[in-house]
Amino acid sequence: MTILVTGSAGHLGEALMRTLRAQSRWARGIDIKPSAFTDRIGSIGDRDFVRQAMSGISHVIHAATLHKPHVATHGNRDFLDTNVGGTLNLLEEAATAGVSSFVFTSTTSAFGAALTPAEGEPAAWVTEDVLPIARNIYGVTKLAAEGVCELFARKSRLPLVILRTSRFFPESDDDPGIRNGYLAENAHGNELLHRRVDISDVVGAHLLALERAPAIGFGRYIVSATTPFSSGDLAALRRDAPAVVERLFPGAGSLYAERGWKMFPTLDRVYVNERARRELGWLPRYDFRFLLDCLRENREWRSPLALDVGSKGYHDEDFAEGPYPVDQATA
Repeated sequence: MTILVTGSAGHLGEALMRTLRAQSRWARGIDIKPSAFTDRIGSIGDRDFVRQAMSGISHVIHAATLHKPHVATHGNRDFLDTNVGGTLNLLEEAATAGVSSFVFTSTTSAFGAALTPAEGEPAAWVTEDVLPIARNIYGVTKLAAEGVCELFARKSRLPLVILRTSRFFPESDDDPGIRNGYLAENAHGNELLHRRVDISDVVGAHLLALERAPAIGFGRYIVSATTPFSSGDLAALRRDAPAVVERLFPGAGSLYAERGWKMFPTLDRVYVNERARRELGWLPRYDFRFLLDCLRENREWRSPLALDVGSKGYHDEDFAEGPYPVDQATA
C-alpha cells in the first residue's frame, strides 16, 4: 500500500511525510519544490507527471495548493490551473488507477463572507452546513475543487473525504492588525479557542479520513481544535470574549498576564468540529485547555511535529507589507 502525498515540501505535506515514514508506511511525496520529503519533482498541473506519479499508488492525500497569501503575488489563472486543474488531474488519474481512497485538503477560508456577521450580531457558529460565500480567488478555487471532488465521488465511485482545515501555519498573521498587535505565539494560542488546529491533529484527521473513506463514500468535515464554547456563548463572544474565556477557565487571564499575553477583545466566528469527531473518530489533543495546562506548568504547548516542521513561509522573498502580502480588499 503506497500513499501519494502532494505538496510534500509544504507545512502539511512535510508533516504527513514525516509521520508516514516514522510509521514505516510506504509514501511518495511530490511537489514543485525539492525537499527532504519530496520523492518526485513536478507540477500537478502536468497531466503526464501526475500519471507517472500515480503509478503503484493505492491512496492519495492531496495537500498541494496555492494559498491565500499567494493572492497578491499570483494571477487568477495560476489559482485555476493549480487548485482546480491540478485537482482534476489527480482525480482523473486516481479514478483510472482505482485507488482505494482520496483525501482532499480544503480550508475553512472557503466559508468566506459567511464568517463575518453584521455589526451587533452574534459570532458565527460555523458547521459544515453553513453555505460558503467565497471572498477571493483562493476561496473560489478551493470550493470549485471541492465540487469536482464530490462529482468524482458520485460518478466514479471514488471514496473521497474533504477536510476543511482551520489555521495550522506557524507564521505571523497576514492581518497587519493582528500581526502588529500580538506576539505570534499569543495570537495562535488565542485562535485555539475558535479557528486554529495543531498540525499533529491535522495529520491525524487526514490519516483517519484515508482509512475511513471507503466506508464513508463521500464526506466533508471541519478540522479545527475543539472549541470550549457553545452556541449560547456567541452573543457574549462578540461583545467581550475575555469575560467568556475567564468564566469557562477561571484564572486564564492571570496566566496570560504572567506571560505578557492578551486575549482578543471579541471573536467573530467559532469553527465546530463535532462531525469530524463523531464520524471519523478524530480526537484532537491540542486545544485551549491543553494550552492553559502547559502555560501553568511552563512547558511547550505546540506538538513536537509542529516544532519539527517549523516555519516555511509562502514566498521566496520578503515584502515591505509583511511576510506575505495579501490584497486586503479581497482577503
